[in-house]
Amino acid sequence: MRSDVSTTSGVFEANRARGAVRFDVHARDGVTRRGTLHESGSLRVRFPSPEDQGLSGVFVNTAGGVAGGDRFDIEISAADRARLTLTTAAAEKVYRAPGPAAQLNISLKAGAGAHLSWLPQETILFDRARVQRRFDIALDETASLLLCEIVVFGRTAMGERMEQGEFVDRWRMRRAGKLVLAETVRLDGDIGAKLARSAVARGGAAIGTALIVPGDEALVERIREASESCSGEVGISAWNGFAMARFCAQDAARLRAEMMAALARTGAALPRLWLN
Repeated sequence: MRSDVSTTSGVFEANRARGAVRFDVHARDGVTRRGTLHESGSLRVRFPSPEDQGLSGVFVNTAGGVAGGDRFDIEISAADRARLTLTTAAAEKVYRAPGPAAQLNISLKAGAGAHLSWLPQETILFDRARVQRRFDIALDETASLLLCEIVVFGRTAMGERMEQGEFVDRWRMRRAGKLVLAETVRLDGDIGAKLARSAVARGGAAIGTALIVPGDEALVERIREASESCSGEVGISAWNGFAMARFCAQDAARLRAEMMAALARTGAALPRLWLN
């Protein structure tokens, strides 16, 4: 029996997906261009046709999704005055994980006067999915950032719900070397029952977070005006020189539409893939 268990564990480990992308961008004569690029495993990044000033990157996971024991690492650096927008080719699906949780590690750096937009499409968690995600963000005091993440707990359009599993989301952000944001969201065990609680999601199946740097009370008021017509719940506040907006809705399509309306008030240009 022990031999069978050991063999099964070995096969499981050998079939885990690994992927890493690391690159930097720099600005020259007002135009952002890619520097050194490293890709490995099943994670790739593609750059559509150059834009007038900024640069766009699209991540592709050739593994077709994320499962237990998988690990993906992303490290991006935008040099002084560079402008970079990042998204994904499709929604990322995190499947049932009988073994260890999947690991997603994202490191984002922006230099003086640089702008970085991290705008992936939705992350969809299937029932009994297990994933641990980590964001480490380092910004120059004069850099700007728009980071938007949407997490969907089951495909409600397919009649699916996430009942059991694990979702750990750790965010750390530093400006000029000073820690200004540190939070960790942890949902595990009976996630379906926890989301049903009024103080958590009131039965909502989709949550979204937008982190905006710099952010002040004027920005907060603009987004609040846009959120008055939202059918879901919206909360936004500003502190330490940045703003954070949180959204909760019954399904992913509704949440995405409401977040797009709110982000339009920031003047942000959304990726073309968001508009399809």
